[in-house]
Amino acid sequence: MLQRYDLSSEESAYEALREILQEIVLLGLADAGFFNKAVFYGGTALRILYKLPRFSEDLDFSLIEHDMDFDLSKYESSVVEMLATFGFEVDIITKSKDSSIQSAFLKGNTLKHLIEINTPKDIRERFPKNKLVKIKFEVDTNPPLEFKSEKKLLLAPRPFMINSMTQSSLFAGKMHAILCRKWANRPKGRDWYDLVWYISQNIELDIKHLNARLQQNCRFQDENEMHVPQAVDKEFVIKLLHNRIDNLDISAAKDDVVRFISNSKELDIWSKDFFNMLIEQIQFK
Repeated sequence: MLQRYDLSSEESAYEALREILQEIVLLGLADAGFFNKAVFYGGTALRILYKLPRFSEDLDFSLIEHDMDFDLSKYESSVVEMLATFGFEVDIITKSKDSSIQSAFLKGNTLKHLIEINTPKDIRERFPKNKLVKIKFEVDTNPPLEFKSEKKLLLAPRPFMINSMTQSSLFAGKMHAILCRKWANRPKGRDWYDLVWYISQNIELDIKHLNARLQQNCRFQDENEMHVPQAVDKEFVIKLLHNRIDNLDISAAKDDVVRFISNSKELDIWSKDFFNMLIEQIQFK
């Protein structure tokens, strides 16, 4: 399992472990039929399915259709049993259903699991014995629809199939986060890193799905009393992006993402001018 990873530091070993656990969670969900009802999306989908060159923390899913009676806890046993099959003992807690987002939190002993995947001893010795590895996964039971999905084949830890949003719809989800996430003084640099990746890969933005997301909610725009038209277009999106870039703390954004990437020099070019020029290259679908 470790052959794919750089294990030269404590941070890289921890992120490798978390990603291995994420893949096993996906396998457990797939075996339980979860992907008959849901699709994978978000930063971890981009990382696992398309080799985004940064690590990601959470597993995000959207139901294919609205279902407020959906119960994530039904899949707990399949996930726990699958992890146990590979030698990982974890606790899993499902958050009570008090909103349309259902959450579960998985945690296990980092040191024990690093031993299980044969992490070099000199790396293991840097971890305190009680350090936990944690993974959160969330399911949107009342999602904005109009997205496209596709079947994807994963080969690790063994071959299995899942459903995922297409890259264009994934881009729309990321664009919604960039336009609507509340920052205060802590912008999420990972959003901006992913934006660079999407544009550099010439992935088209699914404007129809973005519009569905914006119509459902947009916290930043609501709190700033900015009107979202019934049908957003390229000009509207670019205008909002320029507004967000004007208020972006570049240094804080770099600080957020740097621990998730292997080459910090990728961030040297980041500036407001860079992002303002970059967004003019977005392709809309």
